[in-house]
Formats: sequence, structure tokens, C-alpha cells
Amino acid sequence: MTERAAGAASAPPGSRKILAILFGVVIVDLVGFGVVMPILPFWAREHGASPTLLGFVFTAYAAAQFVCAPLWGRLSDRIGRRRVMLCTIAGTAVSLACLGLAGSLAAIFAARLLSGAFAANIGVASAYIADVTGEEERTRWMGVLGASFGVGFVLGPALGGLLAPFGHAVPLLVAAGLGTANLVFAAAALREPPRHAGAGRGAMRRSVVLRDPLLRRLCLVNLAFSLGVTQLETMFAFFMQDRFGYGERQVGFFLAAMAVLMGGIQGGGMRALSARFSERGLVLAGGALLALGFGLLPGAHSLPALLAALVLAAVGRAVFQPALLGMTSLAAAASARGAAMGTFQAAAAIARVAGPLAAGWLYDRALGGPFWLAAALCALSVWLARSLPARVGDSGAAAAVAAG
Repeated sequence: MTERAAGAASAPPGSRKILAILFGVVIVDLVGFGVVMPILPFWAREHGASPTLLGFVFTAYAAAQFVCAPLWGRLSDRIGRRRVMLCTIAGTAVSLACLGLAGSLAAIFAARLLSGAFAANIGVASAYIADVTGEEERTRWMGVLGASFGVGFVLGPALGGLLAPFGHAVPLLVAAGLGTANLVFAAAALREPPRHAGAGRGAMRRSVVLRDPLLRRLCLVNLAFSLGVTQLETMFAFFMQDRFGYGERQVGFFLAAMAVLMGGIQGGGMRALSARFSERGLVLAGGALLALGFGLLPGAHSLPALLAALVLAAVGRAVFQPALLGMTSLAAAASARGAAMGTFQAAAAIARVAGPLAAGWLYDRALGGPFWLAAALCALSVWLARSLPARVGDSGAAAAVAAG
């Protein structure tokens, strides 16, 4: 039996309990990350950051993630998912404490570099899910991972907004405390998944992963998508303050509301959607909604117009991301899923290196600039995805992608 055929078998007994613990760890990790989201732009602006300099702060995180995420992925193929996740959780907690105690823009920059170096949990968690699920239910569980994003990004920004009146340092130090508690919980409860076939022998470098035409196309789609969404992520707080006069609390609640919507779709709707539509169809529809939402955002001068644009973007992302994750995990051989998912995450990290710099530069020149660029990039992701197979595993899929 081939590796991919073996992966199509039913999930191992007890995998639901294993996955429940994994999702608990990921949720707490993302709550800590989410606390930072409404605070960091204002924390950086308090220390003198312009939109362009804020772009550099976001880039510091992404550059470190780009270098380190594939290394963590390959290491998880060799020594196991659990050990790597414990290391990255510990490093994230330390970096959040450093961010909360930062007294200058340079210290904020250094703390974000450290945080990015340990930001590998989603790639490793994706490989963990692939280890314990069958192919026929992989997209569904990637949707649940997306819902974990939603839960973390509901609670995190809301908590950050609620704590903001006590000073910018307080939410960041609370996030560090959550990271420490998560480390204790993960060490006690998280178990190594059943060893995947060929573990430790099939770890691959990024260049080898990208020789596969299907994985290469999936990474390109992820690159264009991630470049688009980083435009909103980087400038959202400044846009909300400059256009509508909103502060940390309102930004936190808007982010939380978007996360509620995405989590509801990914947690409750992806199973039905993936059963009815192909993964490629979901990627195309999600990318189109993202492009439309971002394109409408610069013209939003009222609350209803703002909400309409954000809802379109949130729904698009909720459908797009788990479908693309599911396709990538199915395209990867079982013995090298960690390397493949790490490379996939690295494509997003490249986007988060270049994207914030472009967003800051454009925002300094025209408030709507980053969002027009985001719309164009999401449209590009749709164009790139058009030649993907309807479902990974279709006969001749790799040849079709290579020809496209």
C-alpha cells in the first residue's frame, strides 16, 4: 500500500480525543497571539512608529518565521510533533513577555523577531492533524483548525481590547502568562501522534518540496493570498483610527466579531461545504469574496459600508484557508508532511515579510492603497488556483497542474 493510499484509511482509534487536546493547545496559543493584534499598532505608534515603520515591525516577525518555520517542520518529522510544539510554545511565551516589557521601538522590533522565530505551531499542528486523520475527512479537520483560529481571534482581541485601558503593557504580559499556562497544559496533556510511515527518514528541504508541481502551485496560491490579507492585518488599526476615530477597544471588538463569523463558518459549515463542493471550488469562491471585500473597503465611509466589506472578506477567508490547507496536506507524502506544511507556511511568511512593507509605504501615500493592492492580490490567487485539480488525488492532477 502506498503512503497516500494508507493515508486514506480511517483515522486511528482515539484520534478525536487526541485532536480535541491539540485544538485546545492551539486555541490558547492563538488567544495569546490575538491579544497582541489590537494592541501592537498602538504600542508601536506610542513609541514613534509611522505606518512605514509599523510595516517593518510586522516584517520582523514574518522574516524570522520564514527562516525558522520550515526548520521546525523538518525537526517535527525527525523528533516528533509534541516536542517541537512544546519548544515553540515556550519561546512564544518568552517573546510576549519581552514585548510587554519593551521600552523602545527597537525593543519591540527585537521582541517580534523572537516571536516570529517560534511561530511554527500552525504548520506543525497541520502535520499533526494529517498524521491522525484519513484523507476523506482531512479538509473537515483543517476547517476545525481554522475554527480554532476563530476562537482564538475572538477571545484574544476582545481580551486585548478590554485590558487596553490599563496600559498597553498589561495585555501583552497577560498574553505571556497565557503562553506559560499553555505550556504547562500541553506538557501534561498533549501526546505524540502515532508515528507516521517513514518518520525521520523522509524530511525534505524546501527546494525538494517545491519540485512537486502541485505543491509548488499551492504554495504560490498561498503566497498571493497571504500578501493580500497582510495589507488588512498591517493597516487595519491605523485605518480604523484615521477613518473612524476608533481606538484599541473598538479595533479589538471588530477583530473579535470577524473571528466569530469565520469560526462559525469553519467550525459549523466546512463539513457540509467540503462534501458538496470541491476544494478548488471553495478556494475560487473564497478568493473572489476576499477580492470584492477588500476592493470595497477604501470606499467605506459609514459603519454599514464598513461592515459589508469586512463581512465579505471574513466569509471569503473562512472558506478559502481551510480548503487550501486541506489540499496541501493531501498533496504531501505522509513521511514529509511536516516539511511540506512548513514550506506552505513559509510561503505565507514570505508574504508577511514583503506585505507589511508595501502596506505601510502605500498607506503613507494613500489611505486606500493597501486595500486596492489586497483586492488585486486575492484576484491573482483565484487566477493561479484555476488550474488546481478539483480534488487532490484526481487522476493526472500533477500533470494537469504542470501543464497549467
